[in-house]
Amino acid sequence: MAVDNKNKDEQVKNDKKDGAKVKQDDKKDGNKGKQDDKGKDGDKDKDTEEKPNCFLEVVVGTDKPQRIEIKLYDDVAPKTSNNFRGLCTGKTPEGKELPKGFGYQGTKFHRIIPGFMVQGGDFEKHDGTGGVSIYGSKYSDEKPKKLHDKVGLLSMANSAPHTMGSQFFITTVEKCEWLDGEHVVFGEVVNGMDVVKAIEKCGHRTGKPTKKCFIQACGTV
Repeated sequence: MAVDNKNKDEQVKNDKKDGAKVKQDDKKDGNKGKQDDKGKDGDKDKDTEEKPNCFLEVVVGTDKPQRIEIKLYDDVAPKTSNNFRGLCTGKTPEGKELPKGFGYQGTKFHRIIPGFMVQGGDFEKHDGTGGVSIYGSKYSDEKPKKLHDKVGLLSMANSAPHTMGSQFFITTVEKCEWLDGEHVVFGEVVNGMDVVKAIEKCGHRTGKPTKKCFIQACGTV
């Protein structure tokens, strides 16, 4: 995390100590640690054709919808990229329609920490305690190959190893090295970082948003 003063250093240390990395709260004991490796083909995706970027149209407070465009790292995290793209489009990589309500449309950014990240993607509970993948409940981690070393990176939230579902976060600072090896970076913002920054301004050090920020529409471009 890029920091300019001692107070921010102390905040980062405190965040690490109290478990406030980038987690998804797992209140459903029955789902904790469960995984479904359906779709293992995502790990073996050999298609070299460039895939479309994703977009999120976000409403910040009472403002008009604004677009964030994201390029996914299909080459280094194919399974996670396919999951995110599917939750944006409502379709599996094979083109099969996902169940109604299964995806990011209508979901909010439930955890926003200024000087760190904005987190969303819980379409199940809408509070950080839910979220499932296109492969089933949770799916096993892909080996992290990218570092959290710049602004605007897209990474997966989790509550423990092999518990990735649908929750994601976007970094708003250059360095979040304590997340390296723990969370899979699988994309980056290529347009609309000003929108991410607007979301960030609606946050608090506790993570609780001061204004509602939600995804009105999403898909591919």
